[in-house]
Amino acid sequence: MNVPNLNPVLTLADVTRVHGVGAAQVHALRGITFTARPGELVAVMGPSGSGKSTLLHLAGGLDKPTAGDVIIDGTSVVGLSQTQRARLRRTTVGYVFQDFNLIPALTAAENVALPQELDGVRAGVARAAAIAALDEVGIADLADRYPDDMSGGQQQRIAIARAIVGDRRLILADEPTGALDTETGEEILQLLRARCDAGAAGVLVTHEPRHAAWADRVVFLRDGLVVDESGGRSMQGPDDLLSEEALR
Repeated sequence: MNVPNLNPVLTLADVTRVHGVGAAQVHALRGITFTARPGELVAVMGPSGSGKSTLLHLAGGLDKPTAGDVIIDGTSVVGLSQTQRARLRRTTVGYVFQDFNLIPALTAAENVALPQELDGVRAGVARAAAIAALDEVGIADLADRYPDDMSGGQQQRIAIARAIVGDRRLILADEPTGALDTETGEEILQLLRARCDAGAAGVLVTHEPRHAAWADRVVFLRDGLVVDESGGRSMQGPDDLLSEEALR
């Protein structure tokens, strides 16, 4: 897909993120610039410790950079309070966490509806949207069950439904198919792809080249730096996305 020249939904501008102080300092990201535009799905790959999760946390407003700027849908995250960042996430960003991050005391539908309810959407309207999102990921029949009564794959589907419910401009996914079988994982990636084709921007962290093949671009990180960038769906096949040098 040729992505039109639209303003990015997400921009990381010369971003550095340092954890710790003194001898314990870890440079998770080192002055990287990264964008995701409407209609575009960007895959992020790299070895463990390369900065993938840090990039996603910054992209979702869960953290602030040590230096540089993060701009989500035209708003700089750096100047926002924690409350303002939380509101931006509820209204604009859908986040699929690797560990699901569901609330055990809430049903599937309640987990999915919660971000909208916190933003003032009436309970009935939020529940209807939640059921529709659960139906989209194939588990509407489990709407009133609790996460602890479900398999890992079913919990992952709840997490994905929560990320796509409502009008999300930016969808971030951290290994979203990790708990799913191959067939179901492909269905979920097809869903994320469709959301981007409909106008959302997406960022997918994955270690699977066949998953990265769904993306328009593949960005490779190593030691907190962007070391390579390749086409995604324009490549001949998933194996073409992997560079041994890039992933070392």
